[in-house]
Amino acid sequence: MLNYQKKLEEQLSAICSQKNGKSLLLHACCAPCGSYVLEYLSEFFDITLLYFNPNISPEEEYKKRLGEVERLIGEMPLKSPVSLMAGRYEPKEFFDLAKGLENSPEGGERCFKCYRLRLEEAARIGAEKDFDFFGTTLSISPHKNAEKLNLIGEELGEKYGIKYLYGDFKKRNGYKRSIELSKIYGLYRQNYCGCVFSKREAENRK
Repeated sequence: MLNYQKKLEEQLSAICSQKNGKSLLLHACCAPCGSYVLEYLSEFFDITLLYFNPNISPEEEYKKRLGEVERLIGEMPLKSPVSLMAGRYEPKEFFDLAKGLENSPEGGERCFKCYRLRLEEAARIGAEKDFDFFGTTLSISPHKNAEKLNLIGEELGEKYGIKYLYGDFKKRNGYKRSIELSKIYGLYRQNYCGCVFSKREAENRK
């Protein structure tokens, strides 16, 4: 697998030498995953955080995570301003893509389709609104396939004509730092990824 942290550092090095090209539409699924990534990337970008996650169920859980993202942005001191964009919430989009994959294990084909659903919305909006880059915080999780995320992001960047920001944010102790920041800000940390299928797996593991 390519070292996507190294590819990110190469991109950031190039950005530092430019006067322009510093707006980022960053997809995020929750405040804990966003915390370290915002701390890291706000040095380089003006960030708009996109909360687009039709996979999250039930709706109360979706709203709770959105509220925590909003609170984090309001409380966390960052090097550049961060704004929040809440996408539509239509769970049917996720359930349609999950048909036939309901029993697929966590981290399998169902998850890859879910990655694409969310990343494609980020790429589409990013291109439409003239952001310089789009990316996602998802790779901070040890349970997410960073290679698959980056390959999908790269492909969608080419499709929509917007640069994709590579990342494997669990590197450089990123996941550990996200846990520290969660404690500092008292963030709600869920015990499942978001969808009903991941919740079922989490409950079975218990």
